[in-house]
Amino acid sequence: MENVGNNDNYDRAELEKSKPHITVEIIEYVSNAVVVKTIIKKSTGNISVMSFDSGEGLNEKTSPFDTFIQIIEGRAEIVIDSICNQLETGHAIIVPAHVPNYIKPNERFKMISTVIKSGYE
Repeated sequence: MENVGNNDNYDRAELEKSKPHITVEIIEYVSNAVVVKTIIKKSTGNISVMSFDSGEGLNEKTSPFDTFIQIIEGRAEIVIDSICNQLETGHAIIVPAHVPNYIKPNERFKMISTVIKSGYE
């Protein structure tokens, strides 16, 4: 499994505001890579769209914040606290804060990841 941040592709520029976007077209697949494009990045949280080529995933990690994941194309297996969750286009799941999780590579897919950092006071 690939871990975002090694040889993966990042586009740190946010999307143009006040302009419509087709979410699934914001990002393309890249062979043998996980690609991340930031939609919004603020101190209170961020929204990113990601594409995963077949066989590419994310290593197990934990986050101090809840993460909302929505599949916008294809199918993915999201493993949360050793429980496998099969998601497909239109499905979403909330990954709880402080719980080990990873994305198991099966086939190529695209997803939106939303992290809200405020409200944990």
